[in-house]
Amino acid sequence: MKKLMLTTAILASLSGVALAEDAVKIGVLQAFTGPIESLTPMMAASAELALKEVSDSGAFLGGKKIEPVRADSSCVDAAAATAAAERLVTSDKVVALVGASCSGETTAVVNNVVAPKGIPAISPSATSPALTSIEDKGFFFRTAPSDARQGEVLADIVKARGIDTVAITYTNNDYGKGLSESFSKAFEKIGGKITMNASHEDGKADYAAEVAALSASGAKELVVFGYLDQGGKGIVQNSLDSGAYSRFILADGMVGEKFAADLGAKINGSFGTMAGGEYEGSAAWEKIADSAKIDPKGGPYRGESYDAAAVLALAMQAAKSTDGAAVQAKIKDVANAPGEKILPGELAKGLKILAEGGDVDYVGATNIEFTDAGDVPGSYREMEVKEGKFESVKIH
Repeated sequence: MKKLMLTTAILASLSGVALAEDAVKIGVLQAFTGPIESLTPMMAASAELALKEVSDSGAFLGGKKIEPVRADSSCVDAAAATAAAERLVTSDKVVALVGASCSGETTAVVNNVVAPKGIPAISPSATSPALTSIEDKGFFFRTAPSDARQGEVLADIVKARGIDTVAITYTNNDYGKGLSESFSKAFEKIGGKITMNASHEDGKADYAAEVAALSASGAKELVVFGYLDQGGKGIVQNSLDSGAYSRFILADGMVGEKFAADLGAKINGSFGTMAGGEYEGSAAWEKIADSAKIDPKGGPYRGESYDAAAVLALAMQAAKSTDGAAVQAKIKDVANAPGEKILPGELAKGLKILAEGGDVDYVGATNIEFTDAGDVPGSYREMEVKEGKFESVKIH
């Protein structure tokens, strides 16, 4: 009996050691293929930078490591996104998700995986206003501000530039529809006129008909609410080829290094918005991003991706658990005041404070403060193409 008890004790001890060494898996569910595929590699790298910082600290849940597990959500296929999320949870055993990327696929993932299975998820880039009221059982958050705000900001920018009349084309999904509605309402409220507001489909080989109709509406300025690797780019390219438009008004789905590099000086003077601003943590974020060869201003939702991953890790530390419900209950606690402010690069400090029973207020790269709905207020950069590159010219 004594021998059996000793053996059991040894096995239990070894089991405890093995458990301490097991990595905590967090899913990085991003659209690595599809209409924003040129944006997501740096978004994923930003999230994984935060997870590496947590792992390297040695202070996470008694010395555990975090293993990021990537999956492709595609942006355009809700069923594929749901299947990818299911695999992450059931096969890869992830305990939380950074993602998904686009609004439509995020809605599907929340409805079919996040809420039913109780998996905390923070999207760094899903911006549809409809996500504010989604039935998520409290498990979905986002570090990207809603397009209800982006539409208003862009409308003000357009009017301030002396533009009174525009035509609008938007990608035919939740993101495009929500942004078009927000912008249109705000622009008309301040006296703007919209001659045409029409959807376009992604994945077409030619957009001549769409561009011809937009041009025939009489507007000299074209607003493009689309994706830089798909239909939005096709609309812009056809407009340039036909001479219909040479300057474009853009939103975050069109702002990226590759888009500017492909079209270069042909789109000089084009302008738009992407989430971002000058925050308390901006300098700290830029420093660690630069060291990881991530251009913090080279595309949207990089700081937001770092913040999403950081908040999840801090919430696990506060909960002293990776259980979904326990983590979900701590997300606002670690992200919102009061507490000791934590900036990018200070995750080890935050983890130690939480381990000792203290409180943190994760400021992060983008000044995180969650509302009751899991949204953030956010700011926007006014971007303009100069000499073939996007430059930040003002913060709103």
